[in-house]
Amino acid sequence: MKRWYVVQVYTGFEDTVKAEIKKRILEEGLEELFGDIVVPKGEVVERFSGSEAHSEKIFPGYLLLQMDMTGESFKLVSTAHRVTRFLGGSSPMPISEKEVDRIFSQMSGQVVVSSDRELFSAGSEVHISSGPFSGFVGIVETVDEEHERITVMVSIFGRMTPVELGFDQVKR
Repeated sequence: MKRWYVVQVYTGFEDTVKAEIKKRILEEGLEELFGDIVVPKGEVVERFSGSEAHSEKIFPGYLLLQMDMTGESFKLVSTAHRVTRFLGGSSPMPISEKEVDRIFSQMSGQVVVSSDRELFSAGSEVHISSGPFSGFVGIVETVDEEHERITVMVSIFGRMTPVELGFDQVKR
């Protein structure tokens, strides 16, 4: 019975590895051991920064293979160029049907994966995670969602001082 397995490959070479594996399957006459080979891609819309929809790999560096796990099929896939390993190592475990359904739903856009950052509100406490004020805790004064910037009041030498930071420099 064919089950779904996850294979780790060099990031950016997912389509190349998929084509190579398909070619090797045909060359060695092992079509009956393999089903679909999928590079998990989906349409992603960055609503937060207002960019357009584009196709993006959902799991960069991974392929999904539907196959019967035999010594021949394992060797064919694991010896392909730019294949790092099967998830599970030398004794890979298939992923569950529930997980496969979730991945395919995500690829078709039925499941929304939010990449939005947490929105900040005036008066909330934040921890500064990077930059010269890393480690400080402050209170949000103003939020500029358009430019993804916030002004945080930080106590420096006993005085409350405004510090302008990017959303990526703070955590809630």
